[in-house]
Parts: sequence; structure tokens; C-alpha cells
Amino acid sequence: MPSFADFDRRDYRTVDVATGYDGWAPTYEQTVLDEMDLALLGRLHLDLGRVRRAADLGCGTGRTGTWLRERGLTHIDGVDVSQGMLALAAERGAHTTLTRADVRATGLAGGAYDLVIASLIDEHLPELAPFYAEAWRLAAPGARCVLVSYHPQFIMVSGMPTHYTDPSGEPVAISTHLHLISEHLTAGLAAGWVLTEVAEALVDDAWLARKPKWAALRGHPFTLATVWSRPE
Repeated sequence: MPSFADFDRRDYRTVDVATGYDGWAPTYEQTVLDEMDLALLGRLHLDLGRVRRAADLGCGTGRTGTWLRERGLTHIDGVDVSQGMLALAAERGAHTTLTRADVRATGLAGGAYDLVIASLIDEHLPELAPFYAEAWRLAAPGARCVLVSYHPQFIMVSGMPTHYTDPSGEPVAISTHLHLISEHLTAGLAAGWVLTEVAEALVDDAWLARKPKWAALRGHPFTLATVWSRPE
């Protein structure tokens, strides 16, 4: 399988996930746009009315948790490896509980969730199988697992790692991995999940109005959403 190093055009200094998101936390809300993930979530057929408990893995500053809360969910447990991001999520107040833990070993109760959701985190995982296995452990019969990812084509074409600018002005990369769509399918199916929906977001006029410097990427897929179900 190809690795991100085969496509990296930036060669930024790279830090681990917890260090990176702690460093990015003060400016994260100003740099991550809803078009990256929330707009794509809005296109999915999720039937959130049947969700009693949700696990928000890699919850970050609470953007996804807030989106879920605004759609009527009342119990949302958030997990993230970055204390800085969890502090911002706590300020938002969308989550029922917040736990500092790895998304591959959350410590949350097994079989307790009707929805397991994660957004823009899988590029930080060297392997996908542990994530899909943990999501399966958390899921109740009939549950959905929703994952929003950077599209592998975008990563390969742009050659850009997940990164932020530190207070000195230096761009810093957060450990980034490339996962082909086939890797997601292999890992998800092996864990027992059934794929029920796929959606892709393209670099379009609405996106370029916010990020005009990406005009050369017009028409390329930017993010990918997959919806998995656990059989009843």
C-alpha cells in the first residue's frame, strides 16, 4: 500500500497527534471549516431520531457533538487524545461526558451506543482495523458507525499533511497516514460492519469562495463519508 511519505510535498516538521492537537487547539476553530465535515454529514440519511446514545470519537473541540445536539441527541459521550481539544469541548457543553483516551481503546461501555461517529481522525491512525473493531465493540445491535475522512485522492493530489501554524509562524504537521478506500472497506467488513451509504464532497465553488488558493483542485474529491450498520 502507498504511504503518505510517497506524496508529501511540504516536508513540515511532524509531531504526534496529542502534541499536535494541543498546539492547534487555540486556533482550530478559525481554521477548520464546516464544509470539511459538517456539510457532508448533513447529506447523509442517518435517522438520528432513533439514537439514544452516541459516542463521538476524536471529538476535538466539540463541533460534531454540537451538530448532534442541535439535531436532538441528548446523550453524547466524547473521547479525544488531546487535553487541549477536550478543554474547548467542555466549554461548548455539548457532550454528556468527555474522556481523554485513544479512539482505538476508549474505555467506554461496550454495546451501549446507537451511533458511533468520528470526523477527520483516521488519517492519524497507522492502521484502520483497531478503530473499526473498537467502534463495533461500542455499538448496540442496529447501531450506525459514521466516519468522515479526508479523501485519499485529495491527500495524494495535494501532498498536504494535516497541519497547523504554531505561535512562531512555523507550519507543523501532525502525524498523517494515507488510507485507500479499499483499506476502509477491508477493515470495516472484517469487523462485522455492513456498508450502507457513501458520500463524497468535492472542491466546488462554495469551497473555493472560502479557500480560493485551492482553485487548481477544483472538482477533486475532498472528504469522504461512510455509514456502516451493525446488524440487529
